[in-house]
Parts: sequence; structure tokens; C-alpha cells
Amino acid sequence: MTDLSHLDNQGRARMVDVSSKTDTTRIAVAAGELVTTPEVIALVRADDMPKADVLATARIAGIAAAKRTWELIPLCHQLALSSVKVMFGFTDTSITIEGTAKTKGPTGVEMEALTAVAVAGLTLHDMVKAVDPAAVLDGVRLISKEGGKRGHWTRDDAADRDGQPVPEEQLPEQSGRSATVVVASTGVAAGTREDRTGPLIRSWLVDKGFAVRGPLVHADADIAAGLADAVRPGPALVVTTGGTGASPTDATPEATLALLDRELPGIAESIRQRGLAATPHAVLSRGVAGLVGRTVVVNLPGSPGGVKDGLAALDPILDHLLAQVAGGGAHE
Repeated sequence: MTDLSHLDNQGRARMVDVSSKTDTTRIAVAAGELVTTPEVIALVRADDMPKADVLATARIAGIAAAKRTWELIPLCHQLALSSVKVMFGFTDTSITIEGTAKTKGPTGVEMEALTAVAVAGLTLHDMVKAVDPAAVLDGVRLISKEGGKRGHWTRDDAADRDGQPVPEEQLPEQSGRSATVVVASTGVAAGTREDRTGPLIRSWLVDKGFAVRGPLVHADADIAAGLADAVRPGPALVVTTGGTGASPTDATPEATLALLDRELPGIAESIRQRGLAATPHAVLSRGVAGLVGRTVVVNLPGSPGGVKDGLAALDPILDHLLAQVAGGGAHE
């Protein structure tokens, strides 16, 4: 078993000496969620809670906490943080939280990202407790980190606690598959529209055995940065919704194409063909699909009907596609 780095050779707590480590750019992403009631979700989205500006307050609390992690957790180093981001999304019964911390230095920023998520979640709890005192902060966890000796690490249910692969015969069916849901909608990002598609995709993926990050909501103008963030941890699958039409602000296909190493045009055409059976407007969707490294990225439209059609087109091919991309599927 690996020795705990915060214990000396006599078992006493210590602060790790990082003076000999190389300065590198280090990024950590953490996530969690506040599980609450549909009533609270509706009130928060409408900015109608007794304590106003719920998300803005929680975001500032998370950022401030990340900056003071070294004061809150005794053996953490004081870091010069170059960036802290706290983002929120919604399901029917939860507010999802994601924190990203970045620095350039000799030690990682995992605790800063985790602290941002935890304190943002606790602030959400404080803001909603008048309506739902039974709300639960759940699933605070590290999603990914990069930089330093280990390079890139991402959470994978097919790895054991030492980060080593579990023998294949010990894996449960469909374990280790990670997916990220990205929503491109200026209205949803501003809180003036309900996200009716991100939760649909998330639910479908969970039912298929994926560990799901998101929905991550971005305004149309920010979708390029949002997609780059979604693919960086290297999930098996990224599914986007919205921003695929002919509006001047629709930019998801362009942002996706800028990242792709290879296109999978047949998938995009299959999704359009499925939609055309329901509405002639499906032909206006400019969504694309392809590969960023070993991550499959698929654009879906921004309507619930378009999403359902797209998921129906993906359903019979997804397992075979992911197996091929991973190098284990039969080639036809």
C-alpha cells in the first residue's frame, strides 16, 4: 500500500516539503450536487428564494473558499491561484456544482477545487434551508487533475483506489464509462429559461451505466471554452445540446469542429434523418459528431423532441462505437 504523504516515518502529521518539485501548470476539477425538492429548483431558477441571488452568492463563496483552503485544511500549502471557476446546473431534484482551480507551482490544486465545491454547496444549503431544511449535499468528489509527476488523471469507475486498472473479470457490466453533458443556451445560462434537454440526456446516460458529469450550461458565446473544458478530462463521450441551428448566435458545430481530430459524419446524418421523420425543421440542424482523441463528441439539437430523436439514433450504435474507439470493438 502507498504510504500516506502527510505522515512522517513516526506516523506524525506533517506538511509535505515540495521545494524540490518542478513548477508546472496544474488544473483540478471537482463536482458535487445539492439534492433538494422540485419546488426549490423552480424557486432558484426563477430567483425567487427568500434569500435572493442564490447562485451568485454560492459562486462567490466557493471562489473565496478556494483561495483560503490553506487556512481551512491544516496541511495544505498556500497557493497562488491563477483561476477559480464555480458553475451550476440543474436536474429535476438537484443543483449540480462544478469547481475548477488552476495554478502554476510545485503542488496540486485538488483540495482547492474540492473546497470550492463543498463551500458553494453549503452556501446553497444555507440559502434554501427555509424552504427545504432536508436538502443534502452529496457526491463531492475529484473529477480530474493534470500537471505534476502523474500528468493527467481522471476519475474512472474501472480503476481501484490506487489508480490501477481492475482486472477485467472483476469489472461490473458497463463500469468505467464516463460521459459529460454540455448545454449551449444563453437563456438557460442566464436563468431566464428552463433546461429541458440537459436532464433528458443525463437520465438516458445514467440508465445506460455511465458516470455523468453535468449538465454543464454555457451561453452560446462561451460554448467553445465550455466544450474544451468538457473534453479535457478525456471522458468516453460528450453529448451537447443546443446551438446547432441557423441563428447568428448558434456556434456549437463550429466550436466542435475546432476540437475534432476526425469527423463521424454518418452519426450526424443519422440524427438528422431520425428528426426528419417528425419535422421538416430537422434539416436545419447543423450538428456534427466526431472524435477528440478517444472521446466521442456528438451534437444534438436544443429541443426535447430533437434530443429524443438523437438519442434514439445513438442507442443502437453507441456501445459498438465506444468499443471501437477504445480499440476493442470489431471493425466492419
